[in-house]
Amino acid sequence: MGFLLDHNGVHPTEEKVKAINDAPRPTGVKELKAFLGFLNYYGAFLPNLSTELNPFHKLLKKHEPWNWTADCEESFNVCKKMITESKLLVFYDSKKPLRLSCDSSSYGVGAIISHVMKDGSERPIAFASRTLSETERRYAQIEKEALSSVFGVKKFHKYLFGRKFTLVTDHKPLLSILGPKKGVPPLAAARMQRWALILAAYQYDIQYKSSEQHGNCDSLSRLPLHETEQEDTEEGVFSLDMYLPISSQEIAMATRRDPILSRVYDFTLNGWPAHVEDSDLQPFFDRRNELTLEKGLLMWGMRVVIPDKFRGRLLLELHDEHLGMSRTKALARGYLWWPYLDRDIEDMVERCSACASTRNTPKESPLHPWIWASRPGQRVHIDYAEYKGQSFLVIVDSYSKWLEVIPVKSTTSSNTIEKLRTWFASVGIPEEIVSDNGPQFTSSEFQDFMKHSGVKHTLVPPYHPQSNGLAERGVQILKKALKRQDFDGHRWSLQQRLANFLLRYRITPHSTTGTSPAELFLKRQLRTRLSCIKPNLRESVEKKQQKMKEQHDGGQCKVREFQGGEQVQVKTTIPGQKWKWISGVIHRKLGPLTYLVRVGKRIRYCHVDHLLASYATMLETELTPLSFDVELPSFKEPGMDRALVSPDETGKGTPEMVETQEKLADSVNKDTKVPDQTDAVPERRYPLRMRKPTKKLDL
Repeated sequence: MGFLLDHNGVHPTEEKVKAINDAPRPTGVKELKAFLGFLNYYGAFLPNLSTELNPFHKLLKKHEPWNWTADCEESFNVCKKMITESKLLVFYDSKKPLRLSCDSSSYGVGAIISHVMKDGSERPIAFASRTLSETERRYAQIEKEALSSVFGVKKFHKYLFGRKFTLVTDHKPLLSILGPKKGVPPLAAARMQRWALILAAYQYDIQYKSSEQHGNCDSLSRLPLHETEQEDTEEGVFSLDMYLPISSQEIAMATRRDPILSRVYDFTLNGWPAHVEDSDLQPFFDRRNELTLEKGLLMWGMRVVIPDKFRGRLLLELHDEHLGMSRTKALARGYLWWPYLDRDIEDMVERCSACASTRNTPKESPLHPWIWASRPGQRVHIDYAEYKGQSFLVIVDSYSKWLEVIPVKSTTSSNTIEKLRTWFASVGIPEEIVSDNGPQFTSSEFQDFMKHSGVKHTLVPPYHPQSNGLAERGVQILKKALKRQDFDGHRWSLQQRLANFLLRYRITPHSTTGTSPAELFLKRQLRTRLSCIKPNLRESVEKKQQKMKEQHDGGQCKVREFQGGEQVQVKTTIPGQKWKWISGVIHRKLGPLTYLVRVGKRIRYCHVDHLLASYATMLETELTPLSFDVELPSFKEPGMDRALVSPDETGKGTPEMVETQEKLADSVNKDTKVPDQTDAVPERRYPLRMRKPTKKLDL
C-alpha cells in the first residue's frame, strides 16, 4: 500500500520516495492534481505540507491562467525534500503520555499529536492541518489560535477522549481562557465561550511554548492542506440554552423586537389598515379578526404566535421524540403557530435522519410487465436454485416458457459460462439474458462472455426478485416438483426424476400461452407414452400418398416379383460354397421386397436382390440341406418385415430355429398349394424413385 511497517513505526517506501524525488515539474492542472494527490497520501509524514501547498492553490482555481512562479518552484522542491527526509511515525500507545501541539497562521491551522518518550523526546503519531475559510480568515488572532486547539481536539478525538493529555500553544492569553482550572471570562466573545465548552469535555493541561520552541506545529499552520471547514452556526453550537424551556416572557420580549410581529402587535392593538402591501404581513392580515393580545403575547385563537427567534428551537421541541409528521402537526396545533408552520414541520421531518431510517416501507408499486417476446430466444431469464445441497441452473425462455434445468457442482462464473455455452450449442445463442446481481453474473468474466457472444445482459434491481419473476417462478416450480417426488417415494436417481419432470412440464399447455412450451419452442409436440393412445392418422395419409405415387409412376420403376411355388435361384452367402446361386422355391411373400424361400428342406428369409428367376426343373434329389446364413423370421401373417429368429455362428441355428424350420418344412410338404394372392400386400418399406417426364426442346 506504499508504506513500510516495522517494529519502530511507519515509513514511506523507498520506491515511492524515489518516484517523487525524480518527478518532473507539472506542466498543467491535471499533472498538478496528481502531484498533490500523491503528497496528500503521505500527508501523515509531512508536518508542514499545507503551507507549502499554498502557492499551488491559485493554479487550481477556475479560469486562472497557468503561471508557474518562483514560489511554486520553491514549494515544489521543498515538498520533494520533505518526502525524502520524512520523519518516522510511531504507533499509538495507550500507556505513553500524549501531547497535542496546535498553532494557526493567517490562512491555516495545524496540529500534531505525539508521544512523550522516556528520554523526554517527542515522537509524532500523526499530523493534521487545513486551510481557513474566508470567514475564519477574518477572525482575530486569539480566535484563530483557539480555533487551532479546537481543530486538533476534534481531529484526534479518538486518541484523546477519556485520556489525560497536554495541550501546547504559543499564544499565552489562551492559558486563562481555555485553561481547565480557570473559569471562562464573562466578557469573552461568545465564540470563545462555545469553544471553551467543547474543550471542557476533555481532560487536559494547557502549556505555553514560545514560537521558537513551537516550530514543528507552526510550520503546519503555515503549510495547511487545501481543506476548509464550514463555520459553526448558532443552530449547530453546543449551548445550555438549547436545553432550557422557553417561557412566555421570553416570547413576549422577542415579539416586541421582531420586525414583523412588532408591527402585527401594533396593528392588533390599534387597528388594522384597509389593506397591506407587505407580503410578510399578508398571513396575519388574513387572520386579523382572529388575533388577540394576552400579556404581551400575540394569540391566534388558543395558539401563541412565535417570533422567528424561537421557531427553530420549538420545531426541535415538537419533534423531540420523532412522532412523525402528522402527530407533530397535531401537537403544534394545540400550542403555537406562525406562517407556513405545516411546511416547516414537513421539511424538518423529511430531513430527519432518525425518521428516515425507521420509516415504513412504501407501498409496493404495480409490476411493470416485460415487453412480450415474439420469438424463441428473444429474452431468456436465468437464476440459480438449490435443493438438498444440489445446485441447479434454471433457464426459462420468455416466449415459449420452455424450462431448462442443469445440475451444477458449483455456481462460479466459469462453471456458469461452460453450462451456458453447452446450452447455446443445442438451442442457439439468445438475444438477451436477464439475471439477478449474483456474483457469478456480475463478474467481469461473465460480462466479457456476454459481450463476445453478442448477448445483451440485463441485471434486475438488487434485492428485488420480482423483476426477474419468470426465473423465480421457474425455481419455485422445480423445487415443488422435487418435493412432490420425494413425497411419492420415488427411488429413481436425481437425473431420472429431473428428466421425467421436464418432459411432462414441456408437453403440458402453459396457463399464460395456452400452448405447450415444446410446441412454441420446437414448433412440434413431443412424443410421449400418452401418444400411443391416439390413432396414427398421419400414417394412413402417407399410405394414400404412396399409392397415388405408384399409380402416377405407371410402371416406370418396376420391381421384380415372384409367385408362390415359383422356382428361383437363391444367392448363397456361405463361405467356401462352390456355387454362387442355388435353386429354390418361393414359399410365401412377406413384403414388397421380402420372401420365404424353400431351399432343400430349409426355409430361408431372402430379399428380392438375392433372388433370380429360374426356368430349370428342380429335382427333389438335387436339393441339399443348407444352413442358415441370414436371420429367419418366426411365423406371422403376410406383411411381416423383421426376423424374430437368428442363426448362430455355426450356420446351423439354435435348437429353437431348427424346430421352427422343421415345422415350416412339414407345412410346405403337406400343402403345396400356392397361397392366395389376394391377400393384402403391405406398403413398400422404401419409396419408389419418381422419374420426371422428359422435356423436349420445341424449336
